[in-house]
Amino acid sequence: MSDNPVVPPVLYFPVVGSQEEQNQAFVVRRLSNGRDGLLAYTALDRLVRSCGDAQPWVLLPIEQLARIGEAQPFDVVAFDLDVPETQRTASRLR
Repeated sequence: MSDNPVVPPVLYFPVVGSQEEQNQAFVVRRLSNGRDGLLAYTALDRLVRSCGDAQPWVLLPIEQLARIGEAQPFDVVAFDLDVPETQRTASRLR
């Protein structure tokens, strides 16, 4: 097994806020190690299972990570993070 994970060329990012694109925000959560993690999913079924079936999302190439970081700073990308149901409302993230 390799120490370097394989990352697909595109990632699914959960978003919160208004349906209007300019008012949506990517989800950055404080992780247990105190760092701010940008939630990113390597497959749509993983996003749905981890965030809820009503969770809005966007699909972007990994090259967009720098642009996301400029708009919403984060320390690490948290791949396929399971979000507890206590942090969801109506099958989506709060």
